Amino acid sequence: MASPASIKKHPLHPMLVAIPIGLWLFALVCDVIAMAGATGPWRTVALYCIGGGIIGGALAAVPGVIDYFSIDEAAMRRIANFHMLVNGGALVLFAINLWSRFVLPSTSVVPLVLSIIGVAGITVGGWLGGEMVYIKGMGVVAVDKLAKKVEERPRLKRAS
Repeated sequence: MASPASIKKHPLHPMLVAIPIGLWLFALVCDVIAMAGATGPWRTVALYCIGGGIIGGALAAVPGVIDYFSIDEAAMRRIANFHMLVNGGALVLFAINLWSRFVLPSTSVVPLVLSIIGVAGITVGGWLGGEMVYIKGMGVVAVDKLAKKVEERPRLKRAS
């Protein structure tokens, strides 16, 4: 099943999710470093990473929702429902995480805990996304179709 949200047959959602995943993972690394007592801008970097991840996650959700409405298989729809709920929940959790950094003291452990839970959530959500793509074939041209295209290509004759 091809993705309706794609450019030249390349699905947009998997390309865009790398941005919030990377930013939120690095925010967690920054939080751990800051909690370990390191001096420097670690908390500020984590704050910006979480904010950027929220923006990136919201942008990645748009083609994800477009793809979601193209799913007609019941088993795939169940996985997609859970994928969407887990990742949407993580997005909300990171928004709470961002807010908490403005209202709680800098020594609070709450932002670190929220980062850990959020990264655990996007790990589960990513696993489910992988299940849809690599196991169920969401957004992937079937291998037999690709093989048929290769067989149909004209062959070059060797020069003797």
